[in-house]
Amino acid sequence: MIGRIDDERLARALLCRVAEPGEVGLARRVAGEGAVATVEWLLSQPPTTPQRRNWNERIPSASPERDLAAASAVGARFVIPGDAEWPDQLADIAMLPAEYAAIPFGLWVRGNLDLRAACARSVAVVGARASTAYGEYVASEFSFGLVERGWAVVSGGAYGIDGAAHRGALSACGDTVAVLACGVDVAYPRGHSALIDRVATTGLVISEWPPGCSPMRHRFLVRNRVIAALTKGTVVVEAAIRSGSLSTANRAAGMMRHVMSVPGPITSTMSAGTNELLKQPESVCVTSAADVIEVVGEIGTDLAPLPEMPTDPRDGLDSTTRRVLEAVPARAAVGVARIARTAGIDVISVGRSLGRLAAGGFVENVDGGWRVRREST
Repeated sequence: MIGRIDDERLARALLCRVAEPGEVGLARRVAGEGAVATVEWLLSQPPTTPQRRNWNERIPSASPERDLAAASAVGARFVIPGDAEWPDQLADIAMLPAEYAAIPFGLWVRGNLDLRAACARSVAVVGARASTAYGEYVASEFSFGLVERGWAVVSGGAYGIDGAAHRGALSACGDTVAVLACGVDVAYPRGHSALIDRVATTGLVISEWPPGCSPMRHRFLVRNRVIAALTKGTVVVEAAIRSGSLSTANRAAGMMRHVMSVPGPITSTMSAGTNELLKQPESVCVTSAADVIEVVGEIGTDLAPLPEMPTDPRDGLDSTTRRVLEAVPARAAVGVARIARTAGIDVISVGRSLGRLAAGGFVENVDGGWRVRREST
């Protein structure tokens, strides 16, 4: 039987093992009374509900000291509210509907970056696991562009869009954070073991679950609120109608974060969710990293450049000269009077315009008549 715990960090580590993250009632008790008092309540009061019985059954096998040692063995630490690197924006989770409003007891953090600093200027890039080449290319390019401009990329470490987002950030030598639905020492998915290790080496791998915890389906949806809360906004790159990544967008909207969506082919089921998201009033269409930064960045300082319009040599011509050029035939040369009648402009003005057009290489004089210069057609 576990003894009395007087340390807030140990108490929160114990609660991570005893209760599932997302337990709103317990989280609110911790927020109001502190973790030490909450653990004392669990130990001293007989369980009166199935949920309480479940928590109490886990207590005898729980050891916060063992979990902290296991974290340390893989280069991880346990960060709790009040620590210098705790991200204050996680408090916004309380804004969500009751079933999602549990603020984490703490976060297990693997990596050398400061969690608070890494997430201060960050964007979530999420999407489908069963992604297409289009989606993976977009996720990688967006992430590369974001870190090039000094922003960190947060995602979930999964196959598909998440993996492409992390790799894009890493290829630009930028910061990326993987938020897992299992212990930070557990490689999930297994095929991303090397990628997660690489993220932990240069960025951060974080989780609400203690070391050794395996992923479960419900944990991914619980995890998504943390991805949304840590960042300034969420970009959904590619998602089917029932994609879990849309829940991240919903949590972001619930916390007054920016929600962005990348349009995709209307024939692709993997873009059905993102295209549907674009119909929502809180969602913004983005087609580049610059667009994303304009949405999440500082007003007036992070504006996306206007798209460059293709230039045409005729752009510099005044309206009269342009009309004259349109009246000059491309094949048979004709006289000035004919051109004047076609253009509806007097002969003198046509003569001046033809001189300018000839100097610019638009027209040529052939046997006393004018035609469009062959190279300019």
